[in-house]
Amino acid sequence: MAALLELQAHNLVRAEDLAQRLEVSVRTIYRDLAALSETGVPLVALPGKGYRLMEGYFLPPLSFTATEAALLVVGGEFVSGRVEPELRGAAEQALRKLSGVLPADRRAAVARWRNEMLFPTRDGAVDPRLAAVRTAIQDRRVVRLVYHAFRRAEPEQRDVEPISLVYFAATWQLAAYCRVRQGPRMFRLERIEHMEVLHETFALAERHAVPPPSDAWKSTAAEARVRFELDVLRWVRERQPYMFVREETPQTSRQPIFVYAVRD
Repeated sequence: MAALLELQAHNLVRAEDLAQRLEVSVRTIYRDLAALSETGVPLVALPGKGYRLMEGYFLPPLSFTATEAALLVVGGEFVSGRVEPELRGAAEQALRKLSGVLPADRRAAVARWRNEMLFPTRDGAVDPRLAAVRTAIQDRRVVRLVYHAFRRAEPEQRDVEPISLVYFAATWQLAAYCRVRQGPRMFRLERIEHMEVLHETFALAERHAVPPPSDAWKSTAAEARVRFELDVLRWVRERQPYMFVREETPQTSRQPIFVYAVRD
């Protein structure tokens, strides 16, 4: 089983490497691989290169603990409620397969977790643009958007090179290289008024690297210092906007000061 897991985790494995990882002799590896082949595991031997599993072969998920299986089921249901019907069907089928191979006690644990951890979707609706955007990402196709940016009076046309879909703040967003702004940007799907997947394709390059979130801009921005009434402090602290910098507590007052960085 250990050798089979190693083969499944790597595209190509030499017998010598398997022997070293499993702390057995190379002769033992040859014998065990022969035994696996006799039981029906489709092994491919490449002379001078190593062994691999035939494409499409998967181990059944029999070795999950109750907690691991429950987390996979709960996570799968979270995803299935936020994707288009095609992926939802695949997710539900995968969950049925997982549940079907679990022992009775682990199925009971999964059922308990499903009742104790809930991830309801917002009104159950899935953005209709999700499938088209996902296909454009897979095919590396340029997408022409009519996009209504935040606080802009009118929508703008943007040609973008889509990189990935990001589920953030309870909404789907498209990470893409914007040819108009000449840099990576995030586009909320719900703000896309119209989209057209063009025939033009692109290759991933350095320009598509999305920089990690950074607060460096706050160090040079102007600051706004704000006091709130004491009875709303709890709610102010619960959800701060992205421009929040710090909270200060003056020695002479019970009223803290909240400092925010402002761009203009």
